[in-house]
Amino acid sequence: MPSAPDDNRVVERAGWAPVRHFAERSVLGLIAVIAVGLGFAALLLLVRFHWSPLQSLDHAVADGLNHRVAGSSAGVKVLEQISSFGGRAFMIGLVTVVVTMLLIRRRPRLALYLVVTGAGALILDPSLKTLVGRLRPVVESPVAHAPGNSFPSGHALGSMVVYGMLALVLLPMFRSRWRPWFLALAGGIVLLIGFSRIALGVHFLSDVVAGWLLGIAWISTTAYAFRVWRREAGHPADDVIHDGLEPEAARDLRLAPAEGAVLPHPWAKGAEILVGWVLTFGLLYLLGYGVTRWNPGWDDGVPRWLQTFRTPALDDVSWWWSKAGDTHAILAVSLVFCPIALALWRQWRPVLFLVLTMIGELTLFLTSAAAVDRPRPGVEQLDGQMPTSSFPSGHIAATLCLWTAIAIIVMARVRTPWRWIFPVLAVLMPLGVALSRMYRGMHHPTDVLGAMLLTAAWLTVLWWTVRPNARAVTATEAALESRQLVVA
Repeated sequence: MPSAPDDNRVVERAGWAPVRHFAERSVLGLIAVIAVGLGFAALLLLVRFHWSPLQSLDHAVADGLNHRVAGSSAGVKVLEQISSFGGRAFMIGLVTVVVTMLLIRRRPRLALYLVVTGAGALILDPSLKTLVGRLRPVVESPVAHAPGNSFPSGHALGSMVVYGMLALVLLPMFRSRWRPWFLALAGGIVLLIGFSRIALGVHFLSDVVAGWLLGIAWISTTAYAFRVWRREAGHPADDVIHDGLEPEAARDLRLAPAEGAVLPHPWAKGAEILVGWVLTFGLLYLLGYGVTRWNPGWDDGVPRWLQTFRTPALDDVSWWWSKAGDTHAILAVSLVFCPIALALWRQWRPVLFLVLTMIGELTLFLTSAAAVDRPRPGVEQLDGQMPTSSFPSGHIAATLCLWTAIAIIVMARVRTPWRWIFPVLAVLMPLGVALSRMYRGMHHPTDVLGAMLLTAAWLTVLWWTVRPNARAVTATEAALESRQLVVA
C-alpha cells in the first residue's frame, strides 16, 4: 500500500504514545457508555417489575421532599421556575435560536447535530413512558401536576440532552481555563432541573436518574457518530470532552472576535447614562403630575367611547394585542433578537444598546408609575386590578422601546429592502397595543403620551451615549473582518 511508508514515518517520529492514548480513550469511552446503558436498562427492569426496595426508596424521597416543600409557596415558585428551564417549549426555543446562530455562522454540520440529537430525545421520551406505563407519585400535599406517565422523567432526559449537546457544541468558543466552569454550569442546571421535578412531586428519584442515564447514553452515541463523520470529512478525531465536537469552529463560535472595547471610558459613559435617566424621569414626573391633577374630560372619554364597540370577538383580538406588549412577549423577542444580532454582526454594542433600552424602560416605568400614582380610567377594566398605576403605560412603552431600538439597529446594518419591515413594526406594534389597552379600559390617551415621551427621551439619551451604529457593518463585512483577523 502506498500509504504504509507515510504511516511508518509518522509512527517513527511521534512514537506509539498517541496511538496508545487514542485506543485507551476509545476503550474507556466505550466502557463508560456501556455502563450507562446497563444502568438505565437495570432501572427500567426494576421499575417495570415493581422491585420493592426501589419503590420504597422512591416513595420515601417523594414524601420527604413534599413535606419540606408544601408549606412554602415561595419555594414552590422557585422550583417551578427552575423546572421551566427543562420544559419542552423553552428547550425547543433555545435549540432553535442556537441552530439559527450556527447556520448564520455557516456551521451546518453542528446545526444538524443539534437537530438530530434533540429530535431523538423527543422520540425516546414518550415512547419509553408508554412502554413502562408508570404512574406519577401520589403525595400527601400536591403542589404541582403534570400529564402523562412518570418513567423516565422527560425534563431530566431533555435537559441532559439539550444542555449536554449545547455544551459539546459551544465548548470551543471558550478559552481552556473557562471550559471546566462552562461544563460545570451546564451540569448544575441539569441537576437543579432534576431535583425540582422530584421536589415538586411529579417524578420519583428513579425517574430522574433514568432520564439522566438515557440522556448521557444518547449524547454519547450521537457524539461518536459525529466524530466518525468529521473523520470521514478529513478532520482529526480530537478529544470530544476537552475540545468540543468541532474544535476548528472556535473562530466562528466566538460571539464578537473582532471587537475591541464595547464602550470607551465606561465610567464616564455610565455617569452620562445615569444623568440622562434622571432627566427622563423628571420629564415623566412633570407630565404625569400635570395630567393627573388636570384630568381633562376627554382623557376618560376616549376609553368610554371605545368601550361602546366591545364584542366578544374584539375582546379576544384586544387580548392578543395586549399580550404582544406584556413582559413575557417583550422578553422573548429580546432573547431571540440579541443572540441572532451577535451571530450576524459580531458586535456587542447593538446588543448593549437594546439591553440598556429595556432596562431603562422598565425602571423608568416602575419609578414614574409609583411616583405619579394615577388611577385607571373610570370604566370597566377587562384585565382586572393591576399592581401598577395608569401613567405611563408600561405595555406601550416597552413595545415602543423594543421595536424602535431594533429598527435603529437593523436599518444601519442591512442593505436589502426587507429592512423596512422593522420601521413598519415600530409603528404598527405600539399602535395596536395602545388601541387594545385603551379599548380594554386600562389606560388614558395621556398614558400613551407618557409612553411616547419615555421612549423618545430615553432612546435619545442612549443614542448619544452608546452610539449603537458607530461601527455598523453588514453581516458579510463582519464575517470578512473576522477572517482577516485570523489570517493576521
